[in-house]
Amino acid sequence: MVSKIINRSPTKPFRRHRRKSPIKNASSAVVATIHRSLYTCHRRLLKIFSKLARISTPNRHKGYKSLRKAASASSEPDIVRTLVFENRLLPPLISPAKRTVLLDLDETLVHSKLDPPPEKFDFVVRPRIDGEILNFYVLKRPGVDQFLEALADKFEIVVFTAGLKEYASLVLNHLDKKSVISHRLYRDSCKEVEGKYVKDLSEIGRDLRRVVIVDDNPNAYVFQPENAIPIPSFIDDPADMELRKLVKFFEVCECYDDMRDAVKQYLSREEI
Repeated sequence: MVSKIINRSPTKPFRRHRRKSPIKNASSAVVATIHRSLYTCHRRLLKIFSKLARISTPNRHKGYKSLRKAASASSEPDIVRTLVFENRLLPPLISPAKRTVLLDLDETLVHSKLDPPPEKFDFVVRPRIDGEILNFYVLKRPGVDQFLEALADKFEIVVFTAGLKEYASLVLNHLDKKSVISHRLYRDSCKEVEGKYVKDLSEIGRDLRRVVIVDDNPNAYVFQPENAIPIPSFIDDPADMELRKLVKFFEVCECYDDMRDAVKQYLSREEI
């Protein structure tokens, strides 16, 4: 509170003020104390909620917490709204009209190799894993840049990899120069079942009728095979056309209310 100080001129006569009642003074003091306490509690709550939004819990990705301040039209303090999404790997869709495409990374979008370096590669990443810096030589699958750009306008793109974050995040930094990937999920978002990493789509917080996963590993989508488009593993074939074929699928899949029907139709044609 800013106090306004009024300086009286020494030439002006001194006016005697009525002495306020002790009871009124005590009441004013109590009210002021309550206001100060409410203000202090409000500030502390804001700090606590802000920290909760930034700190990841030990059981990472099992809950998503988002905090927002709702501005009031009056002079009332901001209202803190806490939104808790239990068992959700992803925050709510920014654009509800978009459908979600989950893409595997290794052998789906790229192929990586450790030392010694191969004859051909597009870039190198050097993550520190278990205290050791490793060299990964990364080759992009033909058409991957065009594929991501083609999906960006109509779909929410999520890369869901069983790779370690230390490695995969560096690869995605190179791959996603135009920031078309909405979210990244790593190994710690997978479920380990009999020594295999499974990507449980029921935990991403999306309507499964509006979700497709593209992955070269059938173990990854064993819980929701009807949502999956299998793709052959990519190693180093410069004539690979798989991503270009998928672009055509995503151009027409919006005709289906349920993406699982679109997947079924696409796969039946591929088998012919």
